[in-house]
Amino acid sequence: MSSENTDEPGPARSGWTRYLPILVIGAVALIGAFFLQDVLSFETLRDNREALIAWRDANYALAVAGFVAAYVAIVAFSLPGATVATLTGGFLFGTFPGVLFNVVGATLGAVLIFLAARAGLGRRLSKGMDTSEGRLKRIKEGIQENQWSMLFLMRLLPIVPFFVANLLPALVGVGLVPFAITTLLGITPGALVFTSVGAGLGAVFAAGETPDLGIIFEPQVLLPLLGLAALSALPLLIKAVKGRKGLA
Repeated sequence: MSSENTDEPGPARSGWTRYLPILVIGAVALIGAFFLQDVLSFETLRDNREALIAWRDANYALAVAGFVAAYVAIVAFSLPGATVATLTGGFLFGTFPGVLFNVVGATLGAVLIFLAARAGLGRRLSKGMDTSEGRLKRIKEGIQENQWSMLFLMRLLPIVPFFVANLLPALVGVGLVPFAITTLLGITPGALVFTSVGAGLGAVFAAGETPDLGIIFEPQVLLPLLGLAALSALPLLIKAVKGRKGLA
């Protein structure tokens, strides 16, 4: 069964203004890549851990709001430091509710860049694909026909970089609802792993070590992720088998 884009497009903005959101995001991303690479780092977290904990203890609600807002900005503007932010969420707030704050921040940031890309380029490019022939049209139709499975797979496994997974759906006419839901659900398993690593950073700091981010490739972590990926890919496999056999 194909999944149609049910989002109603709003009134189109004329001229260059429709490109303004994506241009701002691109400009901030470039600036951040040059100036924030060494700021949003594990070393910064390590050196400021005591001040962060003291501020959290004195202003818990404000700390939560500030952390989520910072995570939204990091994702929305494709700034360096998303992994460090996830570790920080675990370090400051524990595995739970830290994973909740991480997932909410990442999802909101992804939605913002998705909407900016769709407003600037997505609708025009999507319409162009509709009127085109050949490979571009087939790519769009393939993604839309298998929308939920494809989107979930992109989030669950690092098939493409995170910021590309935010932009590509907007450029092929994916709806906001399936994008947001698959982002929320698809990033949760990985976020849970890294948040739990962040929750144990106190002992890591005390030992003068660095966190082992390769834990995601350990069999007890990787195999369940691959199992979820296989389940999400199952509808694609069934459709392919039906197509080869000529079944409806």
